[in-house]
Amino acid sequence: MIEINGVSKFYGTSQVLKNCSVKVERGEIVVVCGPSGSGKSTLIKCVNGLEPFQEGSIQVHGIEVGDPKTDLPNLRTRIGMVFQNFELFAHLSILDNIMLAQKIVLGRSPTMAEAKAMQLLDRVGLIDHAKKFPSQLSGGQQQRVAIARALAMDPLAMLFDEPTSALDPEMVSEVLDVMTGLARDGMTMMVVTHEMGFARRVATRVIFIDQGEIVEDRPSEEFFTASHNPRTEAFLGKILRH
Repeated sequence: MIEINGVSKFYGTSQVLKNCSVKVERGEIVVVCGPSGSGKSTLIKCVNGLEPFQEGSIQVHGIEVGDPKTDLPNLRTRIGMVFQNFELFAHLSILDNIMLAQKIVLGRSPTMAEAKAMQLLDRVGLIDHAKKFPSQLSGGQQQRVAIARALAMDPLAMLFDEPTSALDPEMVSEVLDVMTGLARDGMTMMVVTHEMGFARRVATRVIFIDQGEIVEDRPSEEFFTASHNPRTEAFLGKILRH
């Protein structure tokens, strides 16, 4: 589904990704972790062309992301993206937030778009909040709306950029529960997160990035129990200490 080959990215003379290669098969859940500033978010933003890259190639469902002829806006309709800070339209109701792109981009009728939105709000446990505005919801609820909005586009895969990092601790589990449900349903996912419990429980594989370089790419349980890379061990030692 997603194939990243030898990708390097620079900001001026500063290299933020170094020859990164990853394959994500259909239905896999790949967690990307690493220290702050290691290049995790940059890597998944390269997958749907939100960040350009200077070397290597990325294919999504056979489409070359870096090809100048690729219709990136169209590609992004097929790759759901959930950000740290929800990115909902404050002036629109929850229902309208989920309907908008369906109508404008996919050309769905208002009736079809509303039916899809209500179905997804039910899936994320928010059907009773359809007429509310984002400011009337908690952070966890807003993030669940953002997930529903991405799913409304019928994506081939979902990218999550630290989806729980802006949430209070008690709201984290409600978002992770929705993501766990998506994993059970076979959604292909790349997830940047520090939630190692989620990674161990749900991920097919875990990728560890440090200083722009993919240091490890292992099956989930093996990542936590059989890694002997000192950089990985130091990271896990800090993040699992508490």
